[in-house]
This record gives sequence, C-alpha cells and structure tokens, in this order.
Amino acid sequence: MRFIATADWQLGMTAWFLGDEARARFQQARLDAVRRIGEVATERGAAFVVVCGDVFESNQLDRAIIARTFEVLRSFTVPVVLLPGNHDPLDAASIYDAKPFRDRVPDHVHVLRDSAPYAVVEGAEVVGAPWFGKHPTRDLVADACAGLQPTSDGLVRVVAGHGVASTFNPDRDALAAIDVPTLTKALDTGRAHVAVLGDRHSTTQVEDRIWYAGAPEVTSRREEDPGNVLVVDVDPASGAVSVAREHVGRWRFEVVDEELASPEDVDRLAARLAGLPDKDRTAVWLALRGTLSTAEKARLDGILEEAGDLFARLDAWERHTDLAVLPDGHDFADLGLSGFAQAALEELTGLAASDGPDAPVAQDALGLLYRLAGAGR
Repeated sequence: MRFIATADWQLGMTAWFLGDEARARFQQARLDAVRRIGEVATERGAAFVVVCGDVFESNQLDRAIIARTFEVLRSFTVPVVLLPGNHDPLDAASIYDAKPFRDRVPDHVHVLRDSAPYAVVEGAEVVGAPWFGKHPTRDLVADACAGLQPTSDGLVRVVAGHGVASTFNPDRDALAAIDVPTLTKALDTGRAHVAVLGDRHSTTQVEDRIWYAGAPEVTSRREEDPGNVLVVDVDPASGAVSVAREHVGRWRFEVVDEELASPEDVDRLAARLAGLPDKDRTAVWLALRGTLSTAEKARLDGILEEAGDLFARLDAWERHTDLAVLPDGHDFADLGLSGFAQAALEELTGLAASDGPDAPVAQDALGLLYRLAGAGR
C-alpha cells in the first residue's frame, strides 16, 4: 500500500515579511504546491493522501481561500484525509464547520473529527488525533492509539498526528508532547504500521516508522529541509515500511552570512547573490558583519539596491548584522567637494568615527553623500 503524507499547508498564511506583490505570489505558490501533491499522488500510484494538521493558517479565513483550496483538491484523483491541527482545531469556531466549507467540500475529501479508524480505501485505515483546541493537556496521539487492537491480515493502518515529539521537546513536562516510546510500542504491537506527523516544518525522521512530512512550501528561514512530501510504502504482510522524500516546493528562504572587510569581500557577496537561482521566489536575510570604508559601503549599498529589485525579499537580519563604516579621507579626496558639502563631510566624518548614538546615522549619510557626489561626476 502506497500513500502520500503531507502536513502544514497553512493555506491563507499572511507572509507579513514580504511586500504586497511578492506576498500574492507566495500565497499562490502554496496552492500550487498542493496541486503538485495531487500530481505526485497520481504519478507515484498512491492510493490516498493524508494531511497531518494545519491545513489552514487559522479558523478565521476569507471564504475565497476555502473555495480556491477546494478547486485545487478537485483535481486530485485519490481520496484526501485532513487532520485538524493547532492552527485549525475543531473548536467552536472551526473552519471545518463553517458553511463555506461544509457546502463545498468535495466528496473525496474527509476530515478526521475523532480517532475512530477511518477506512480511506479498501485495505487501509487512518487513525487520526485531531486537535479540539489550541492548548491540549494530553498526548492526543497516545489517546488515539490506546484503544486500538492489532490489525487484521492484509490491512494497513496509519496513525496521523500533529504536535512536537518528545524527543524534540526541551520541555519534558509538556503535557501535549507526542511520547515517542508510547507511539513506538503501538507500532511494535501491531496496532498500526506507520505514524506520520505534522507541526515540524522540516522533513524529519523520528524513527524508522515515525516521520514528520514537513511543509510543502517553506515558511521560515530556520527550516532545514522544507518543501517535501513523503511517499510511504507499507507491506501489510511483513510490516515493512519505506519512506521517500518528494520535493514539491518552489520557494527558497536563504540566510546570507558574510564577513566584509575589503573590496574583495564585497565582490564575493555580489557574486553570491548573483548566483542564487529563482530570485523572484527567493527571500534573503542578510547577516553581514565587519568594517568597510565609506566607498566600499556605498558600493555595497548600490549592489543591494539593485539586487533588491530582483529578489522576493532582500533585507538585513538585524539581530545578526553588525556592519560598521570607518570613514577614510581617501574616499572623498577625488570628489572635489567644497563649501557646504565639504563642511557637511567633515561634520559627518567626525560623528561617524565617534562612539556616540549618531554614529550609525552618520555612517549611512556618508555613504549617501559619497554616492550622490560620485554620481554627479
């Protein structure tokens, strides 16, 4: 039995860190990734797709997002099973109970509203651990497995959960953490064959039969391996499980970390940015450190300004940026400044070289003065 495991679609994600134009493309890309999942299911001969939580960004979304989601899901040729997670729990305001959802949900899409085994196709069951609120006080996956009996011959049973596994949770007293030993015991005793989880956006193997699918599109610069779904094969006779990653994402989040202290360092950064592919689908956070002369900083600013027109986002990661400008009299020697401009230069140079609170502003102003004076030559 082969199926596709995925999670954390978070459709309707705001992506506040992007500009309006890039944000619209990013939101469309998330729907495109879902469409690609349906194509992968068909191409790989999967019997069904299970989405392990956080299908939607929240329970309060415009009905157009629901309509567009269903339009994509109608292209799937196999059943789709949805598990409510912490972003879209089955609470009083659940999106799964909203009229736009109930009236339009395709017949082949099923929401796991309890932990009763759901016969998704002949020979396969999915046991879900849906969230009923944002702050559960129990291990929902353990509860879902507690009442299960060993599977009958020829039946594949999949556990679908959402939340942090105990092996990744620094808070050992977290009540809702998924206890890995308990889940492993359920698999060892034949009550299920494999467990697929959501909440961790990077594809992650917990154990041979326990996996996080990861988000099909990147959502954070901290994610190590996003943009995948899992193609899972289960042999009901032997209990053997094999799992393969399939990349479906199109966007990239990059942290560009560079130490800058010379013109050659600026050249290296420029080359690195130029070499990044798919710039319109790439968000870049710059972590730059070091000391540059005014001329070098001005050149850097020009490079970043031009690159910013190409990337979906290009900006400094403030907490990891510490770039100082050391004024150099040689920077302005050939610009022929006089009068007011020369007086401004001397004042700014003094401020920029100080340790006062105005030093960063003065350094930026020197760079701008250099670029403006140089452009006029």
